Amino acid sequence: MERFVDRFLRYVKKNTRSDESKAGIEIPSTASQMEFLEELSEELKRIGFEEVKINKKNAFLTATVPANVENAPVIGFISHVDTAAFNAENISPQIHEHYDGGDIALGNSGFVLSPKEFPNLKNYVGQTLITTDGTTLLGADDKAGVCEIVSAMEYLIENPQIKHGKLRVAFGCDEEIGVGANNFDVEDFGCDFAYTMDGSSVGELQFECFNAAEAKIDILGKSVHPGDAKNKMINALTISRDIQMAMPLLSVPETTECREGFIHLIEAHGDVENASLVYIIRDHNRELFEDKKNTVRKICEEINSRYDIDRVKLEMHDEYRNMADIINNDPRSVDIATKAMENLGITVNKDPIRGGTDGSKISFMGLPTPNIFAGGENFHGRFEFVSVQSIQKAIDVIVEIAKIAAEK
Repeated sequence: MERFVDRFLRYVKKNTRSDESKAGIEIPSTASQMEFLEELSEELKRIGFEEVKINKKNAFLTATVPANVENAPVIGFISHVDTAAFNAENISPQIHEHYDGGDIALGNSGFVLSPKEFPNLKNYVGQTLITTDGTTLLGADDKAGVCEIVSAMEYLIENPQIKHGKLRVAFGCDEEIGVGANNFDVEDFGCDFAYTMDGSSVGELQFECFNAAEAKIDILGKSVHPGDAKNKMINALTISRDIQMAMPLLSVPETTECREGFIHLIEAHGDVENASLVYIIRDHNRELFEDKKNTVRKICEEINSRYDIDRVKLEMHDEYRNMADIINNDPRSVDIATKAMENLGITVNKDPIRGGTDGSKISFMGLPTPNIFAGGENFHGRFEFVSVQSIQKAIDVIVEIAKIAAEK
């Protein structure tokens, strides 16, 4: 088995789940993430990385592989060490060599990874798959990305005949809770462009994502005895219903795809006197995105116009923006990654992300940062898996990017 497999297995066995309740309050949100960075820091030093340091203010580990050729762009590779909100305690990866295309029993859990439910498994017949034991997630999102970056840099260090410019790496925390890149130090990273290794299946090259906002609506009702409620009671739950019914009912995740945006109700709480709704608003097109935000504002204004006082309070803020707005102004990163994949015989998939990445925030900090596949599938749950061959291809892409950039 390739040595990068042992590295990946070692990484995923460490519980580095982030904690949304501490998002932005404690950096990182869980101590285990910093412990992982400290261990990774020592590993990078042993391999031969230079300028290895942990910035505890933003919870990023950065390091350098020095250039062995002049006049090449400085390229960064970025991934996150935290895992999503699913059990990450006692992760026990299962290796399945020469997958035959059938059902895979996930340990003794009683759960089965089946192509009937996950047709994407058919793409991996004959490959070696790493799965969970059915009781945890795997953590390929994004320990696969961490492994790929470290392994590619290790290969370049061990093979100095391969020409490349200065390469920088960064490993961060709390991506899964949306705050990991908030304090990323672009100036200190010092790159011309970068890549997040945080995509899914082989061939993904993503440089277009949603514009994103969150809308929180607090509703004030008036509770009186229901037997004497006529013309007196104002039911906050009824107002909640009216708000939701006024939303565009077909502009939801269940009915949209590709570049179609949505307004998605993700939380609803309340009683007669107080209620709250939380929506996320998404669209790739900036104008349509602003239209959706205005729709939410107008609905709240119209509801308030029905009552003696403002019963509805809206708080709305942007979360991230479409990184294509930045990357299209400097397409070198996309052009080089495209050529790298084509050189390796990989079919490039440039479909837009129906979500966001750390690369979106980092791009708007001034560093164009598209997203490249890391190889895993079915992220954030017990059915997560990754192919050993996919990890190898991601490593190869990183190396090829470094080589192509040096040639330019």
